[in-house]
Amino acid sequence: MKPRRSILSVPGHVAKMHTKALASNADIVMLDLEDSVPPDAKEAARRQVIQTLNAPEAATRALAVRINALDTPFGYRDLLEVAEAASGHFDTVVVPKVNHADDIHFVDRLLDGIEMHTGTERPAGIEASIETAQGLEAVSAIARASRRIRTLVFGIADYSASVGARIVSISGHGEAEEEIYPGHRWHFAMSRIVMAAKASDVMAIDAPYGNFRDASGLARAAGMACALGCDGKWAIHPAQIDTLNRVFTPSREDVERAARIIAADDAARHEGRGAVAVDGRMVDQATVRLARRLLDQARHLDLL
Repeated sequence: MKPRRSILSVPGHVAKMHTKALASNADIVMLDLEDSVPPDAKEAARRQVIQTLNAPEAATRALAVRINALDTPFGYRDLLEVAEAASGHFDTVVVPKVNHADDIHFVDRLLDGIEMHTGTERPAGIEASIETAQGLEAVSAIARASRRIRTLVFGIADYSASVGARIVSISGHGEAEEEIYPGHRWHFAMSRIVMAAKASDVMAIDAPYGNFRDASGLARAAGMACALGCDGKWAIHPAQIDTLNRVFTPSREDVERAARIIAADDAARHEGRGAVAVDGRMVDQATVRLARRLLDQARHLDLL
């Protein structure tokens, strides 16, 4: 799967932002039709997103489209119009506020019909955004709901509202958390999403960090997400991309250690030994699997 260290979200109706985003270092450019687009601009945003997806300069980029929630009058139209007019020109559909597996079933079957109609050879994946208590409770079923699922995404702001958590920042996206809670306030929710994602062999993506001028806060939040098992994080400003790419990229030491682990495991198998030792320490098969996953990521990023 393509790396998703950094996912840059840009408003669907602002064409000049699309141009800048396509030229950025973000792993994924996400064209947003939901929160960043006012209601009276929804149709114009749809048209602009279709135009951008079909533009020659977008052909080599990994692209996602976030539709509006399915409980709005906009979501189904977003999916129908964009998927028909730009079929095969984007990688994934981001579905916000997924509360149960039926939401994914609906999107999956509609995409089936659209792709049969258009004859695309590049089926779209689905990214499910978990933003409510109801969605978190059903997250394992959501992760298994379709072969199209590529990621589970944590939507921190709406989740906070869903559970009635105290607001400590203007954006509601992860700043100043340490001021009111002696630890990681979202540890359970993020770990639950990560567990469901990895059990279904899909990626886990963290919510954006709201204060794009706070580079150290972003690095701290991204490092915590990475430590919990997240594969990347949304960005709301191009200035955040380099930090996210750095935090979610395996270091040279990580890659070299993983290569030693794999080499030792291969040698043990060849010699018929069950035990694997690296640098004087025993290594179990769980660690070998982690090493293989890390090397796969390193290959995708041309680090080998």
